[in-house]
Amino acid sequence: MAGTDLRQFYLRYIGALNAHEISRMDEFINDETTLNGEPGTRDQVIAVLNDALDAVPDFHWEPRETAVDGDRLAARLTNTGTPVKEWLGVAPTGASFEIVEYAIYQVRDGRFVHMTALHDAETLRRQLGA
Repeated sequence: MAGTDLRQFYLRYIGALNAHEISRMDEFINDETTLNGEPGTRDQVIAVLNDALDAVPDFHWEPRETAVDGDRLAARLTNTGTPVKEWLGVAPTGASFEIVEYAIYQVRDGRFVHMTALHDAETLRRQLGA
């Protein structure tokens, strides 16, 4: 997948996430993948996404920068939302968050085969009043 195509693929993925169209993840994530360095499956990634959206129904990902190198894409995003249930060990307080996420992906045959994401958990907890 060429660099421009990979960026467009990624933006479609983010669009599906922001529309909470988790049923579309088979378009983007390989059956077997790695998530943060651990072997897993698309269903496990979907479970993580569903847990996040259940706890933070207005979760929004906003890509700020992307870089492509061959079959790999790196992104810096701003994540926002307001938890309504306990999430990442923090009870809901009515407070919202706005944090930075860094993500790295590898794509093969048109789907993510490696997915790594790192977000600013300390800022998240502070903003949520933990």
